[in-house]
Amino acid sequence: MAAQLPMADVDPRSGFQRPTATFHSKRQPIPLPPNPNLDITTFISSRAHHGGDAPAFIDAATGRYLTFPDVFRSVDSLSAALSSMGIRKGDVILLLSPNSIFFPIVCLSVMSLGAIITTTNPLNTANEIGKQAADSRPVLAFTTQQLAPKLAGLSLPIVLIDGEEAKTASVAGKMRIVGTLEKLMNAEAGEKLVRDRISQNDTATLLYSSGTTGASKGVASSHRNLIAMVQTVINRFNLDDTNSSHRFICTVPMFHIYGLAAFATGILATGSSVIVLSKFDLHEMLSSIEKYKATYLPLVPPILIALVNGASQIRSKYDLSSLQSVLSGGAPLSREVIEGFLEKYPRVTILQGYGLTESAGTGASTDTLEESRRYGTAGLLSPSMEAMVVDPDSGARLGVNQTGELWLKGPTVMKGYFGKVEATSSTLSSEGWLRTGDLCYIDEDGFIFIVDRLKELIKYKGYQVPPAELEGLLLTHPEVADAAVIPFPDKEVGQYPMAYVVRKGGSRLSEGAVMEFVAKQVASYKRIRRVAFIDSIPKNPSGKILRKDLIQLATSKL
Repeated sequence: MAAQLPMADVDPRSGFQRPTATFHSKRQPIPLPPNPNLDITTFISSRAHHGGDAPAFIDAATGRYLTFPDVFRSVDSLSAALSSMGIRKGDVILLLSPNSIFFPIVCLSVMSLGAIITTTNPLNTANEIGKQAADSRPVLAFTTQQLAPKLAGLSLPIVLIDGEEAKTASVAGKMRIVGTLEKLMNAEAGEKLVRDRISQNDTATLLYSSGTTGASKGVASSHRNLIAMVQTVINRFNLDDTNSSHRFICTVPMFHIYGLAAFATGILATGSSVIVLSKFDLHEMLSSIEKYKATYLPLVPPILIALVNGASQIRSKYDLSSLQSVLSGGAPLSREVIEGFLEKYPRVTILQGYGLTESAGTGASTDTLEESRRYGTAGLLSPSMEAMVVDPDSGARLGVNQTGELWLKGPTVMKGYFGKVEATSSTLSSEGWLRTGDLCYIDEDGFIFIVDRLKELIKYKGYQVPPAELEGLLLTHPEVADAAVIPFPDKEVGQYPMAYVVRKGGSRLSEGAVMEFVAKQVASYKRIRRVAFIDSIPKNPSGKILRKDLIQLATSKL
């Protein structure tokens, strides 16, 4: 399991190096290619050859598939088409789409030119997408016919992912539809392709995260970050010499770092197949496992809990005998959930992972059932990753079994927040340490245990919901004097937003009116689902909301 660490003064059991108060990964370091001018698309295509003519991506609903040669032919053609449209290194391309077998084609083509892909949640409102576009300044967008109206106010040229050339007029309206993906993918690559020299340090993706606090920010990840992430994926599943027999079910959104890292890039490099669900549906997921003989099922804890709770009915209706492992991310699993699952599905191994958008989805993992049975752990540090546990008040570096903020450093850690110098400096130290905002301790065997969040994000089904955004929205209501939003625990979704509201004098504002006001302006996962009225919001002398006091108040009646 653990590689011998060459560094002096490192405890081989915990990975802790006392002189520097740094924890080192116990896993074998990942090799990074020496060529400084290597882009992530070229790297993946050089590794994916052993997939042969097997399906690389399969549409779960229709059965349509793209083989590995199909994928890279399409990528080459789309890259040439984008180049002829004037797309160059450093340009930002917006991708608004549900999961699709074509989602990776767009990402890989854009990144092959040195351009930057920025993805956004299809559930977001036009206003939310507009804010991201104003920040990232894209020059072109890819989207579907159904979602295109959300881009109507952006004055962007648009390529329709699912459109036919003859039918684009029906969705055009005021939008500038400049083509369809099908036509661009089938174009001859030609000799007009202008490819700028790409450095591993150039930005490849711009995914939006709320970071430790506040509004959503663009996480700039480099080609090197993504190459290191892909290497981590390959090594974790021992798929370097695969015979393409493994099939992964894509249940998580590709616009999210989990989906982009695993399904749009990482697994492609292993020669394994990905079965793509356009959106999560339990029946479709289970039917796809049976139909396509899936071996790996990445998911989030609420899906795992649903599998446990409905086990008897599920096992009577679906043949899941091909399934070897489930890969859970988003939150550590409890003893009850792990053992409950293993009791119902004894042939399936549970693996877990911990990561952030800011670390390209990697950070720590459990890679065996034995490791997952360290109940509540996020796992051991990922290969080539280092960690510090830092006292959030004094800044002192802490040791084994001492609780503090988790800091990470490694080849997958982001370049910074796009255009946000101050936010970057408050999250990334001058030495490249990423302040995760998570409180943790690392035990005597090197396992990380996340115990709380310094950052104030609410995790709803794996989606990040920043309280500050909802608080700002609530304060625009004419009958709201003050407001605070907290995470409220829920077994099904993890957490959901709860609002404490101070009414203006004489107001009879109701709980339903507050929830309806917010629901009209945000994506469904950000909606307020519980409201309590209060005389005043508790704050410290500097005016910061004492969210922990409100959480304690809200949960004291559970």
